[in-house]
This record gives sequence, C-alpha cells and structure tokens, in this order.
Amino acid sequence: MCEYSAVEGHPQAWHMVHLGCRAVGGAGLVFTEATAVEERGRISPADTGIYADAHVPSWRPIAKFLREQGSVPGMQLAHAGRKASTGIPWRGGKPLSADEGAWETVAPSAIPFDAGYPVPRALAVTEIEEVVAAFVWGAKRALTAGFEVLEIHAAHGYLLHQFLSPLSNQRTDEYGGSFANRARLVVRVAEALRSAMPTGLPLFCRVSATDWKEGGWDLAQTVELAKLLEGAGVDLIDASSGGLVPSVKISVEPGYQVPFAAAIRKGAGIATGAVGMITEAKQAEEIVSSGQADAVFLARELLRDPYWPRRAAKELGATIKPPVQYERGW
Repeated sequence: MCEYSAVEGHPQAWHMVHLGCRAVGGAGLVFTEATAVEERGRISPADTGIYADAHVPSWRPIAKFLREQGSVPGMQLAHAGRKASTGIPWRGGKPLSADEGAWETVAPSAIPFDAGYPVPRALAVTEIEEVVAAFVWGAKRALTAGFEVLEIHAAHGYLLHQFLSPLSNQRTDEYGGSFANRARLVVRVAEALRSAMPTGLPLFCRVSATDWKEGGWDLAQTVELAKLLEGAGVDLIDASSGGLVPSVKISVEPGYQVPFAAAIRKGAGIATGAVGMITEAKQAEEIVSSGQADAVFLARELLRDPYWPRRAAKELGATIKPPVQYERGW
C-alpha cells in the first residue's frame, strides 16, 4: 500500500515502523509499496524508489528488521507510466502542474489516462529496452538491500499493464497489436529478472485480471499471460483487477477477486495469490484450503489491524511465536 511518505525515493522512519509493525504482527511475507525502478516511474514525488544506488542503504535496515521478526522481506518493483507525476492523495492526487514539479510521463501510446491528465509520450523501442534494464537494476539493488522476494507490478493501469491492454496500447510495432506483442514487455521483464536473481528466490507478478471494460484486457488473456510468465520463471501470479481506465463499474463484495486467482491457477497451472476484501480469518483459510489460491494477500485490512495474522492464528487454533519483548502479553 503506497504511503506517499518517501523523500527523493528514500523510505523514511514511517516506512520502518509501517512495514515493521506488520512483521511484528505475524505476517509471513511483508511487501514494500510499489517502488519505482525509474525516477519518472513514480506515481508521485513522495513514492519510494529503487532507481539509484543510494536507495540501497535506506532500504537495508528495513529488510533486516523484517527478517529478524520472522517475516520474509519482499519488494514490489513498479513503473507508473502515464499515471505518474501526480500529487499525493490527501492533497488531491491530481496531475501535477509545472509549478508543482510535474515531469514528462511515458506510455506505450500517446493516450492520457483521463481528462485533465497530460498526454504521455509514446516510448521508442530503444527506450523500452531501457525500461527492461531499469527493472533489472532495480531488482539487483533490492537483492543487495536484503529483499528475498521480488514482485513485478503489471497491474492497476501502470506501465506494464498499459502495454498489455488494447485500450492503452495502440502500437503497430512488435510491442503492439496482437496478444503476443502486447505481452512481450512484461514477459521480457520477467525473463530478465529471473536471470538476475539467485536460484531459489521467488519471483511474483501482480496482474489486473480484467480492465472491467469491453474491448480491454480480460481474464482469458490473463490466463494465457500466466502461462507465458511461468515459462519465463515467475513463481506466483498475484491476481487483482482494474485500474487501467477510470469510471468503470465494479460490483465489489467480499472476495470478489478470488475467482480470478482460482481461474488462473486452474487454467495456467501456476501458483496464485488472492486479494480484495479478504477480512476474516475463516474466509482466508477457506480460500487456501479449498484450492482457490495458494496464498492470501492482505492490504487495507492490515492497515486497519497490523496484528491481524496473530488474531487469525488464535481464531484458527494456530500459534505464531511473539517477539521476546512481547511474550508477557501472551
């Protein structure tokens, strides 16, 4: 969950406390927020980054603390594309003006995200190569900082998702048109990251299973993409949805995105993570025990209650050892 509290890409004390609390709370895997692999790939000026070597020592103590609490530290690698250069949410979240420090946004095609957003510049093929390299360098820095799981963010309307969807990708070269061409960039990023990672460290990919709009990216294409990503070395698909276009109608209810994880798991034979309005321990346990997904990812619920895993464990009759400093409370 983006905290919009970084300074020039560097995580702050807030991030140590925020992420550390979830590890102390018993989460098995703690992911950073979407962390930009290029400076222009930040959603806002207050996003975290891994686009400079100087970011490594800022992240290292956070990864170390997560590991010391028994959690696995993970980093989500991202590039916002045409959704970059916006203000932080509690100040409106609108596209920045020149006076506010706006920067040029890029995308597969010169199509703005919404009215009021700037028209992004379509990336040249040589620049797409640079984006792949940026993900690789971001991955290498994350590993140097001590993170043990990496996730490619190809969902929620950010750059890699923009290449996948025909609603945002109208290119006529090898990165546009057919499904194979639109999927080319995210598959190349996955292959490049797998080659850069030590054997045994997991690589995840977050996808939007549907754009929720006719003519856009959909579940059938997601299943086919998952097959390609497994061949590229991805270990798990984190199945979310939406974010590419504004004002779509989504029928939101508890577990509404779980069927996406189940369909991808069945259709592509790859492990999946379920997300979206998962709030109760028995609900989460049922998702995994019934084979709908291999893991459950919590976001907003962990904002509300960082100790949710410990509460869930108690409800389900399991035990999570507390930090020695807290043993008196157990």
